[in-house]
Amino acid sequence: MSAVHFVAVSSSAISKCPKNHHSLPGIAPLSTVARPISHSAFCGISLRIPPPKVIPRGGNSYNSRVTMMMVKPAIQFIQGTDEQTVPDVRLTKSRDGTNGVAIFSFDQPSVFDSSSELGDITGFFMIDEEGVLQSVDVSAKFVNGKPSRIEAKYVMRSPREWDRFMRFMERYSQANGLQFVKK
Repeated sequence: MSAVHFVAVSSSAISKCPKNHHSLPGIAPLSTVARPISHSAFCGISLRIPPPKVIPRGGNSYNSRVTMMMVKPAIQFIQGTDEQTVPDVRLTKSRDGTNGVAIFSFDQPSVFDSSSELGDITGFFMIDEEGVLQSVDVSAKFVNGKPSRIEAKYVMRSPREWDRFMRFMERYSQANGLQFVKK
């Protein structure tokens, strides 16, 4: 029998880099965890996951298996509803590399088809296995009174935010067949 562990981390917990790592609600505190925590260059919160329980499978053999689920990179305008239209993305970066801007252009996005049933556009969310990047700088373009295009802007104010965004874009481009064209 397989054990599956799901861990949800809010975007507000990931958006700041704490100097001290804290336990999240529902996650075991460090003192009860027997397994070491690995650290990476990613600036986020260390997750403390208790070891999986071993379930005997007949006789004296003990087999356990942990299934790790990867999150497919997605873009959302309404939380919980993936945008199906692949955007055109324009990137700019300052000469000193301290900040940058990404502008996403969606022609005939699928959110217009489902927004009447699911609600209003609440922001621009880029979701992958590291967490959520978000922006509220979203604008719609109308033609003859009907929505036809959405533009979203994501601003990166540090080299760390730029690197995090580029990791998301690498995953998203691999999942959706995008390629980089330098102009």
